[in-house]
Amino acid sequence: MLFEFLGGLGIFLFGIKYMGDGLQKSAGDKLRDILDRFTTNPLMGVLAGIFVTVLLQTSTGTTVLTIGLVSAGFMNLRQAIGVIMGANIGTTVTAFIIGIKISDYALPIIAVGAILLFFIKSKKIHNLGQIVFGFGALFYGLELMGDGMKPLRGLEAFHDLTVSMSSNPVLGVVIGTLFTVLVQSSSATIGILQELHAQELVNIYAALPILFGDNIGTTITAVLASIGATVAARRAAATHVLFNLIGTTIFLLLLKPFTALILQLKGTLSLNPEMTIAFAHGIFNITNTIIQLPFIALLALIVTKLIPGQDSVVEYKAKHLDPVFIEQSPSIALGQAKEEVLRMGNLATTGLEETKEYLNKKQMKNSQMASQLEDAINNLDRKITDYLVQLATSSLSENESSEHTVLMDTVRDIERIGDHFENIIELAEYQQANKVKITESAMNDLNEMFDLTISTVKEALSSLDHNDKKLAHLVIEKEEKIDKMERTLRKQHILRLNEGLCSGQAGIVYVDIVSNLERIGDHAVNIAEAVLGEE
Repeated sequence: MLFEFLGGLGIFLFGIKYMGDGLQKSAGDKLRDILDRFTTNPLMGVLAGIFVTVLLQTSTGTTVLTIGLVSAGFMNLRQAIGVIMGANIGTTVTAFIIGIKISDYALPIIAVGAILLFFIKSKKIHNLGQIVFGFGALFYGLELMGDGMKPLRGLEAFHDLTVSMSSNPVLGVVIGTLFTVLVQSSSATIGILQELHAQELVNIYAALPILFGDNIGTTITAVLASIGATVAARRAAATHVLFNLIGTTIFLLLLKPFTALILQLKGTLSLNPEMTIAFAHGIFNITNTIIQLPFIALLALIVTKLIPGQDSVVEYKAKHLDPVFIEQSPSIALGQAKEEVLRMGNLATTGLEETKEYLNKKQMKNSQMASQLEDAINNLDRKITDYLVQLATSSLSENESSEHTVLMDTVRDIERIGDHFENIIELAEYQQANKVKITESAMNDLNEMFDLTISTVKEALSSLDHNDKKLAHLVIEKEEKIDKMERTLRKQHILRLNEGLCSGQAGIVYVDIVSNLERIGDHAVNIAEAVLGEE
């Protein structure tokens, strides 16, 4: 019984994940853009949350994605609350799919998915095969779980528990919450609940409180994802918990009329047991959203009070690029572009500092911040380049044209600096995952080279800001020191290797970090040389 249930649960969870991955690949890398673009007001946020959750097949996935966007400054807390509400509605789709009751055809569906996956080479067909295979696996896993749970009918203890939940709804909520926290998927626990109700192991009076608990339990993954994240991310996760707690409280108070409504719907629409639970789940989340949508500002205020503190949000969006200036005053537009390039450069130096911190202290918050900064740099690279390309069609003077060229080149160099510190983060993660030990003297050398590289990049950006040719010459001199240091550190590493003071793995990590720092120095020189121009 236990093997069949756990195996079925495993196949069910795999089916949901695999189907969600296939849907996501079919949608392309557009989910983040959808959330960014279509969350201008709370109602649009709800619709975006529903759409993305249907594609991901997990409300937790949408909430985690939303937490990332809030941390990144793409979305404020009020917009995020709308998306989280929509995610709760979107996740009910899985329950409705289960309610269709096509588990008899699960194996043929898996077979069709396998044919599409293994015998057709087209990428689109491969993604479709993944969706079909996952869809079949979902039903097959559910059927196995159902077969595993059949012997429960003869257990007196289980029957007594069901009776207790019918008379004490709070117990049902607690059991639903704990079980979802354990399984980490409300879709799975609601699928199990549908199967239990279909086999008459759990009546509707016990099933509804468990359903409410499942909705609370699903928030735990978002809470775990927000641990160690920004204040804004923790607030978004807290909103998810608060939203479901308030909804459950309201529905527990209205449990009798709600149960009567579900029984009325079951009779009127001739719903099967699985579809009855799906309708209850859908009505719970839609009604909860309708009730709480007008109070988004109040929810935001409550979580701000619950989780105080200043938030360190990385601003992804461009601040200075107004397309109006391109038409009206190209010289002002050029100045605006320069401000944005310098802001992008400041993000790169902050990213380098966070990378150095992560290399030394191995704290997750530093690597996450560096990754967010690298994302922001990539986003600004696209935005600034597009703006400068548009600006190139305007009538620019000779001096403005040369400054335009400098900015185009600088954007590319800053973007490459971001790529290099991302490489160093990956090397530090590899070092930590594989317990690679770097000697104390080697770490001291790395920190010295890091400091020199960071100051070189800062001075290169300062020379660009003030058009300071003297400072640009100083950057070139410093970069020569970085090159010399790179050669010296490589030699010292070979000596340590020969003396058996460090391992081959440590050597690879060390030399690659040194190499990335040297390349960052080269990009700083490119910025300085662009400032010097023909000189």
